[in-house]
Amino acid sequence: MTVIGGTDPPGPDSLGVWDALMGLPAQVAEAAAAAEALPSLPHRREVEHVVVLGVGGSGDAGDVVAAVAAPFLPVPITVVKDYEPPEYVGAGTLVFALSWSGSTEETMEAATAAYEAGAFLVVVSGEGALLESAREWRVPWLAVPSALPGSRPAVGALAVPVLVALDQVGLFPGANHWVAEAVVQLRRRRDELAGNGGVAEAVARCIGRTIPLVHGVHALGAAAAARWKAVVNQYAKTPAFSNAYPELCHDEVAGWGQHGDVTRQVITLVSLRHDGEHPQAAQHVDRVVDELREVVAGTVSVRADGEGALAQLLDLIFVGDAVALHLAAAAGIDPGPAPMIEALRLPPGG
Repeated sequence: MTVIGGTDPPGPDSLGVWDALMGLPAQVAEAAAAAEALPSLPHRREVEHVVVLGVGGSGDAGDVVAAVAAPFLPVPITVVKDYEPPEYVGAGTLVFALSWSGSTEETMEAATAAYEAGAFLVVVSGEGALLESAREWRVPWLAVPSALPGSRPAVGALAVPVLVALDQVGLFPGANHWVAEAVVQLRRRRDELAGNGGVAEAVARCIGRTIPLVHGVHALGAAAAARWKAVVNQYAKTPAFSNAYPELCHDEVAGWGQHGDVTRQVITLVSLRHDGEHPQAAQHVDRVVDELREVVAGTVSVRADGEGALAQLLDLIFVGDAVALHLAAAAGIDPGPAPMIEALRLPPGG
């Protein structure tokens, strides 16, 4: 994989997470090109359901696929972040098993169950147990570049092949066009983030030592907000939380009636915006932000750029990852190693 470096990383970075992030445009383009070679995919008439298996950063990739493709797919799509696939998985199911390491125990077990149930399986992974199983099962396998320092920096390499495969099957026509538009936007964003004083630096300064609460709108915004939460946890080693409109207007907002003296000291509200918002949802965002200004330490808004849902979602992810790396740098934290995650992982994987 080509890595296009920007400026030096903003802080300690033993695994090269910053350089991997700056290589995201090339990662997406190369993943799309590699996926064109996937063999023996089923015809759309044979597919009744689509299921994406993956946890951690691979689960993020599944969320990207579902947020972008679900509105257009003629069949339902489900993202599974667990040991077992849904009971309906069988001969009419197209299953994608995603694992950066190739050894993620949850994905390995779920993929095995899906194969045994007769599903059509496609594996996108590193060279671990999943590759060995893919060879034994004689199912399509696509490599995730081994140079990437973890599953979260590999979000493009994991998500884009699924979108391209759905295009090839005939379930998501035009996916290649939207991938190309995403690459255009990611290159623009890379150039901005690689310099000094960009949006990620500004947002990280606004958050400071507070806890970010990240709100998104609809499925696209929910996927972006969950990703922001995850990378702040993993890279900056600090708490973070996420939620999405319109659902948060039916529960979370009721919880802001008390404890303003506490939340005003510790919470920063981050609103992620994009072009696909329903007009009423957009109004709800404005009203919620106005209501919460008095009970949070600060509010900040980040708007996606780019043509199409994939470009805008990956743009928000790009900015969020850079924000998390700036937060880590400000605290003198190395973003790559995650000892608590490693301690809980049996066997190692991701």
